[in-house]
Amino acid sequence: MSQTIFPALRYRDAAGAIEFLTKAFGFTEVVAYRGDDGMVEHAQLDFRGTSIMLGQRREGEYDEITSDVAASACYVVVADTDAHFAHARAGGARIVKEPYEQDYGSRDYTAEDPEGNVWTFGTYPGAQVPRGGTVGR
Repeated sequence: MSQTIFPALRYRDAAGAIEFLTKAFGFTEVVAYRGDDGMVEHAQLDFRGTSIMLGQRREGEYDEITSDVAASACYVVVADTDAHFAHARAGGARIVKEPYEQDYGSRDYTAEDPEGNVWTFGTYPGAQVPRGGTVGR
């Protein structure tokens, strides 16, 4: 099954965000659609098989609807928290919390992108939902 939920982020400088997210966090640019003025209208970035979408903040209906959203927070699963942390720090990420152990077994760290979105990277893969069922209630 393909991905059906995409975090969608808005940036004042979407081109700069793409550059930062690929350099510091290891995302890969899948596509970036630009307007005649070169502004990133829509982009999709991949991280090991899961994507986020992003675009430039601009005047329009969608930005009116999301005007109260100042920043977002995303959790990204990584195989090696410490290696990813070192890569992010070297890539210029502002580290909010250095690697730490969670009581449920995950090793995480938290960073901010240049526009204040919070990114936590860690080893917790989430609970596995049984086919046709739900986990907990």
